[in-house]
Amino acid sequence: MFFLLRRVPFIIWSVFGGMLPGLKSAKIHNVKAIPIRESPLSTSKFGHQSWIAKDPASQEILKIADKVKDTASTLLIQGESGTGKDLLASLIHFTGTRQEGPFLKIDCSSIPIELMESELMGYEKGAFSGAFTRKLGKLEFAGEGTIVLDDILSLHLGTQAKLLRVIEERVFERLGGNEALPVKARIIALSNDHLEEAVRQRSFREDLYFRLSVIPIRLLPLRQRVLDIKPLADHFLHLAKIKYAKPTLEMERQAFELLRHYTFPGNVRELRNILEKAVMLADSDKLTPDHLPGFLGKRMWQHPGMSLHQKKPTLQELERSYIGEILEYTRGKKGKAATILGISRKTLLEKRKRYELMD
Repeated sequence: MFFLLRRVPFIIWSVFGGMLPGLKSAKIHNVKAIPIRESPLSTSKFGHQSWIAKDPASQEILKIADKVKDTASTLLIQGESGTGKDLLASLIHFTGTRQEGPFLKIDCSSIPIELMESELMGYEKGAFSGAFTRKLGKLEFAGEGTIVLDDILSLHLGTQAKLLRVIEERVFERLGGNEALPVKARIIALSNDHLEEAVRQRSFREDLYFRLSVIPIRLLPLRQRVLDIKPLADHFLHLAKIKYAKPTLEMERQAFELLRHYTFPGNVRELRNILEKAVMLADSDKLTPDHLPGFLGKRMWQHPGMSLHQKKPTLQELERSYIGEILEYTRGKKGKAATILGISRKTLLEKRKRYELMD
């Protein structure tokens, strides 16, 4: 049940499933007239995941999640990197009727093309050289639980065709086998906002796209749900204070104003990383603007000297500028830059190629 009351300052939906041993339930906390730092969730150990919703757009996502949590239909969750696609998938699983079943995630971008089919469907003994025993795939292991296909756009066209059959017929065969095995698990696909473009370019099957998007959910970037920034910042600040044993640390208003006016290309993940690093570096009981990255002081939607009547940069121009600044800040260290940006090294490489930021 959701408590989306107008008098409620914000809502915290905490997902514990898979995060702590033996803890499989999920809870919704109705936070009413209680500062976030005093809420039951915020006093928990660092590492718990939460869905914090003050902005109407975020509260609408909670309503949708409540409606689909018990359905067997395939779900497609889209959004920019760092908007919370993984978390929403976890939330839907651990609050629905499938919460007692397995929750399995496959990162489609990290598994080689030749291994993806066996990862999903498994194989029989002797199916190929080196297949000395039968191996069960994720479709079988998942049982009546949930399988999350992260970065679905990375799937090879051949694997896309086989996944389409799995979704349409709800059956599959292990590699080298003839037995048709039923698929009982719910499938949740995750993708960035470029899936429709991939369909137009024929790098992603249109029929698979329509089958995946039976129930589409699109997560807005943090810059389009600005009312979430304050409660999210308070939450991440509290967790970081616990992690680094700095219970008296407080954020100055000027520091928060820098966060409030920032566009967060890396979304919620970037906000969390910024605050964790700031808390770690803070050497007093005040978190000041000096503890935040220097680029926060720049209004990224308005370059120095730009008047309100001049043409504003596009989102892609802002992202290119921001990635360039981070690469310069990290002196070209790709792993560190990817961590600050809240994206994988592979995604960073793709964006560097797209924006011609290669060395």
